[in-house]
Amino acid sequence: MQTRPLGTGGPQVAPLALGCAGMSDHTAPADEADAIATIHTAVAAGVTLLDTADFYGMGHNEDLIRRALRTLRADDRERVLLSVKFGGLRGPDGAFVGIEGRPAHVKNALAYSLRRLDTDHVGIYRPARLDPDTPVEDTIGAIADLVQAGYVRHIGLSEVGPETIRRAHAVHPIRDVQIEYSLFSRGPETSGILDTCRELGIGVTAYGVLAHGLLTGAYRQPAGSDPRAHWLPRVHPDNLAANLALVDRLRPLADARGISVAQLATAWVIAQSRRHGTVVAVLGTRRPHRVEEAVTAADLALTDADLRAIGGAVPADAVAGSRYAAPLMALLDSEQRNGRAS
Repeated sequence: MQTRPLGTGGPQVAPLALGCAGMSDHTAPADEADAIATIHTAVAAGVTLLDTADFYGMGHNEDLIRRALRTLRADDRERVLLSVKFGGLRGPDGAFVGIEGRPAHVKNALAYSLRRLDTDHVGIYRPARLDPDTPVEDTIGAIADLVQAGYVRHIGLSEVGPETIRRAHAVHPIRDVQIEYSLFSRGPETSGILDTCRELGIGVTAYGVLAHGLLTGAYRQPAGSDPRAHWLPRVHPDNLAANLALVDRLRPLADARGISVAQLATAWVIAQSRRHGTVVAVLGTRRPHRVEEAVTAADLALTDADLRAIGGAVPADAVAGSRYAAPLMALLDSEQRNGRAS
């Protein structure tokens, strides 16, 4: 895979990144051998960016990545850029209990991450969410201190809106904004997030490119209710049939190219770089063969006509249900409209 800079003056990255959350969180930890093989497969294929967070599995994910990197060849290990999120607070039962962005927490959290990852620096360090009680300038200022000290190479953001991006960027150059962006989540196009990033020379790392499984093309209506339905309205029985019908509209387009719906959806995200600057698709998986499929998608050259046909099959306003349930949406600075989530 050909690399490109992640934002103006940013590090060189492949168009595909590996999101490691599912190896440690969401359902149950992945089989360790499979997870490590997935990381090795990604790096061998040219993936340069691995995305994690200190709260994924409450440290388990960083420990897992350390073990995976330890068994790579030295030259492969040197190419890996670690993107680490912090600020998600969890209780002993694993429940999320808050967001923390105070400078003291920033530095303390990185100290533990460096120890778990067995490294002297991370490539990109970012708050996972905006702490409503701490000015973003204070949080970014603390990370800037860590950049100056050599513990962090670049600063990123996650799930924040245009005003917050500008405020953070005024303190220290921001290299990328991590945001959910897919055929099913087109909000960044209309909220000003993508426009702001392009204007300021900030890259975009797009997660959720397969819409939490809906755009794999393999999701089927479960016999019982999907347990995720209480926090993912798009898989709620009231919305699921309409959303799967949209996926079915993508099948002929994928079949015509001899690829899967998942590959088509991934290629669509990567192709948005033509309009919005560098857009990297973050693939969340714990299976090596999924990485191999996505690498093929990264090499697909979609024409403008292809993009119009894909966008026409899944209009932005046709997706049923919001990204998350209302309490979770309220935590996202990226979703705020006139003081309320939308």
